[in-house]
Amino acid sequence: MLGKFHGGLHLPGHKTLSTLKPIGETPAPARVVLPVRQHIGNAAEVLVSVGEQVKKGQKIAAAQGYVSAPVHASISGTVTAIEDRDVPHPSGLQSLCIEIESDGRDEWTEDLPEPLPNYREVPDLELRNRLRESGIVGLGGAAFPTSVKLNPGEKSPIRTVVINGAECEPYITCDDMLMREHAAEIVSGIGIVRHLLKPEQVLIGIEDNKKEAISAMRQAVRESGEEDIEVVVVPTRYPTGGEKQLIKVLTNQEVPPHGLPADIGVTCHNVGTVYAVHEAIIHGRPLIERVVTVTGNGIEHPQNLRVRIGAMFSDLTRQAGGYSDAASYLIMGGPMMGISLRHDQLPVIKATNCLLVAAESEVRPVNDASACIRCGDCVAACPVNLLPQQMYWYARSGDYDKIQEFSLFDCIECGCCSYVCPAHIPLVQYYRHAKNEIWQQEKRARKTDIARQRHEFRQARLERQQREKAEKLAKKRAALKADTQSDEAKKKTIQAAMERAKARKQKLAQDKAESAASPGKDASTPGGGSD
Repeated sequence: MLGKFHGGLHLPGHKTLSTLKPIGETPAPARVVLPVRQHIGNAAEVLVSVGEQVKKGQKIAAAQGYVSAPVHASISGTVTAIEDRDVPHPSGLQSLCIEIESDGRDEWTEDLPEPLPNYREVPDLELRNRLRESGIVGLGGAAFPTSVKLNPGEKSPIRTVVINGAECEPYITCDDMLMREHAAEIVSGIGIVRHLLKPEQVLIGIEDNKKEAISAMRQAVRESGEEDIEVVVVPTRYPTGGEKQLIKVLTNQEVPPHGLPADIGVTCHNVGTVYAVHEAIIHGRPLIERVVTVTGNGIEHPQNLRVRIGAMFSDLTRQAGGYSDAASYLIMGGPMMGISLRHDQLPVIKATNCLLVAAESEVRPVNDASACIRCGDCVAACPVNLLPQQMYWYARSGDYDKIQEFSLFDCIECGCCSYVCPAHIPLVQYYRHAKNEIWQQEKRARKTDIARQRHEFRQARLERQQREKAEKLAKKRAALKADTQSDEAKKKTIQAAMERAKARKQKLAQDKAESAASPGKDASTPGGGSD
């Protein structure tokens, strides 16, 4: 029996706009811009320099630390810049990027790893390392390094693997089309995940509005011969595609507050992610492209495109026929959780699942908000069962301690509260701002702690140096004093010796004088004697 999460919404899907055509292939772009941080975790470290020639699939930035992912060249050509550039991010801030201009040859590097069709004979550690070095991250939007999720450790054994094919947000259809056209490859990737985690069951969750995808996946599972894999049809309801919400629906288990799915023996992977796993293991190809939905009433020919990571959004809109007269907004992602873009000279990143070119009527304006009327609609709609109204007041007043008591970081930013708000308050924007402020405060606190530790270390070092200097000086003084005392002793010894010599000399002189003054036989006249 399927579970049910709190709240949620039934939204117009607008899915058929982009599912009437098969996935389109795009030519290699003339240039790509590749951010070194396209994932959760540490930014990758640049391995190339300006002017260097690179080939498609070549690693140009290496993972740094356990939670990180490398970046690979998605075209062959010349590195023309390594600098901060505009990237699609909610902050609007720039990020370090590597720009490559195409040489027109689109040649693969000779250093691609060997395909591993017999992966079951390969050690698990080697498979995980292959996925890490291939730059595989979650393609459902979170972009968490996949190799980390596939290594839960002995303390968190995985009993259930959830494959997320729900794709609940309006307009987005890249997962739907991928399941329709590449179901066998997806199931192959699931087999690799299953081999690594050894779960009791694998559940593929797909919303009931994706009939073709459901049919294709069920057929692929049957033909694969893989056991304990089940395609589960779930009701179409936003945000069923949220990780915790889908786990609740499929397993009737709830991930605890502030917890992770692994805490209850579950892990969740997007269908696009397991397709990338198949490509990395079976064909030895790193993650350099993905399927992106280009849709909305502001684009001439909505469709799904297979595009290179780093291609400009302008390349995608051009491939889809260009902008229509109705184009008003540019959004990476969907209308509920997407990121508003200021222009189209921004790169496709690993987390890009959709480019929505929306008309005025498709997006609610954010400048017509009025005062909260305390209706409670946001509470009823929240799929995490939070209190959005209270969180809004604390976010607005800057009371970041109090808002955390109301589980701010359990908010998945799905936008349900903002959507139902009759006052049109952009609630999610307030929560994002509050989260960012808290992160910045923690960052500043960490810097302060580091500065304090450095200061304390410096003070301790200076004190130690002063102490050592004083000790050395004391030893030197003691040595000098000992030397002085030794010289005086020598002088006394010499003086004593001299005095003794003098005394002996005086005694000899005295003895001589006394001897000369006394008469003896040697003093009689010569020849004299008695008659």
